[in-house]
Amino acid sequence: MSVPQDTAPAQAAPPSKAPPAAAPSEPHGRRWNGVGWGFLVKLVIMAIVNAFGLLGIFAAAQAQSWIIFGAAVLLLAAADIVYFTKRALPLKYLLPGLGFLLVFQVFIFGYTAYIAFTNYGAGHVGSQEQAVQAALSQGERRVEGSPTFPLAVVEQGGTLGFAIVEEGEIKAGSAESPLAVVGTSTAAGAPAEVPGWTIVPRNDIISDQALQKEVIALRVPVSDDPNAGSIRTNDGSSGSIYQSTLQWDAESQTITDTSSGTVYRATASGNFASDDGVTLPTGWTVHVGFDNFVRLFTDPAMISPLATVTLWTFAWAILSVVVPFAMGLVFAIIFNDERIKGRKILRTLFILPYAFPAFMSALLFRGMFNAEFGVINEFFFGGTNIDWLGDPWLARFAVLFVNVWLTYPYYFLVCTGAIQALPSDALEAASIDGAGRFRQLRSIILPLVLVATAPLLISSFAFSFNNFTIIYMFNNGGPAIPGAPYALGSTDILISAIWDISGVSGGKADYGLASALSILVFIVVGLISALAFRQTKKLEEYQ
Repeated sequence: MSVPQDTAPAQAAPPSKAPPAAAPSEPHGRRWNGVGWGFLVKLVIMAIVNAFGLLGIFAAAQAQSWIIFGAAVLLLAAADIVYFTKRALPLKYLLPGLGFLLVFQVFIFGYTAYIAFTNYGAGHVGSQEQAVQAALSQGERRVEGSPTFPLAVVEQGGTLGFAIVEEGEIKAGSAESPLAVVGTSTAAGAPAEVPGWTIVPRNDIISDQALQKEVIALRVPVSDDPNAGSIRTNDGSSGSIYQSTLQWDAESQTITDTSSGTVYRATASGNFASDDGVTLPTGWTVHVGFDNFVRLFTDPAMISPLATVTLWTFAWAILSVVVPFAMGLVFAIIFNDERIKGRKILRTLFILPYAFPAFMSALLFRGMFNAEFGVINEFFFGGTNIDWLGDPWLARFAVLFVNVWLTYPYYFLVCTGAIQALPSDALEAASIDGAGRFRQLRSIILPLVLVATAPLLISSFAFSFNNFTIIYMFNNGGPAIPGAPYALGSTDILISAIWDISGVSGGKADYGLASALSILVFIVVGLISALAFRQTKKLEEYQ
């Protein structure tokens, strides 16, 4: 028997697997020669960062500021490592903030601390070499029989200098660099071209009075020896050699006045002093240890004025927080009552002082409190001549009034938000239990509001402690305390006293003493803030 053949149609062979489609290529606009545009942008930014970083490193090395040099090298190396590696991803976001913190906070504080241990200030702003040059220049006289050189006023990188021709050699130099040979010339007279320098046209010198004064005051040393003298000019076209009557001896560290024979010796305090105690006006910066800090507590001329300023500073900071906070809380409670009509308009009017610039408000109130033509005396006291700005206690009251007027809207806003967030059931339960308005305020509202506002009050205290703007703009710290050094005034607080001692506004500058006082203010504010923040934890039991 024949086997029947299978007549079922043969199954079709499975279709062959198509090759995977090629992944779509990245859009042409996002890549350039196989490199992502993001990487190119990062490369450009890092190139700029490295350029500025290297500029700072070279500047620090040139100034021999090795601490700044080391910090700049570390920051630049860290930036390159973090942003050109795939590791340390969190640092890519943290490094900019850490860098700014180091530069604008840590460095400034560290530099202030460094200055606090030096005598840096008026008469002590440079090195000993600069002090020697300044001392020698003060007693300069023209050398008898010295030739008159035709000269050209030259400029290099914004620095003025002189150029002369002597024995066929062109010599040029500035106040910082003595005359040095820069070329040769066969022509007599002033050089027409000075290699490496740009000649300043004489017409520019004649037409520019400021440039004239700078040229006449310029002294270019003739050599590295400070006793050899320097070239000076009175007309910008010819110059002569001047030598000082003072002679510097580097080995013995003395300056001798050849006209009187007086010898000034270098001292550890950064001065040249004679045996009878007379010192030359210009000194140099030296480390003085804790002398500035000791002086703040032992100098009879400083103790009484600084004690007055310190007491007023604490009173000012406390009252500048307590009074406006109390006003803001009272107004917030009043205008939180739904029975008051027009609450939105009234709230807007009450916060208007907060919208005004503080320095403008201080200046306006300064005019209003003027004893002669101020509107305060004219409209509120019938034209009585009340010396608001000249009497110490009236001036303190006036500046405190201005600060309260400026700051109470802030506390009004903060307390309004805190009161509106209070649980209504607690107040209702207290009312049912018979608690009156004052009891509710003392036992419920105030503790709960303080829980929310205590950190703001602490930061406001620190701000008021250093509120320089109002003090300076309103009365410049006046009226003056009789017999006080550095122009300290009755309304000065510690931060404005630091301003006065630093001499920025005029007068004798004592940056070392000002920096020492700054460090003490920082410590005091930090300790008070830390203790206050610890005390705020006790308020949590009311939550």
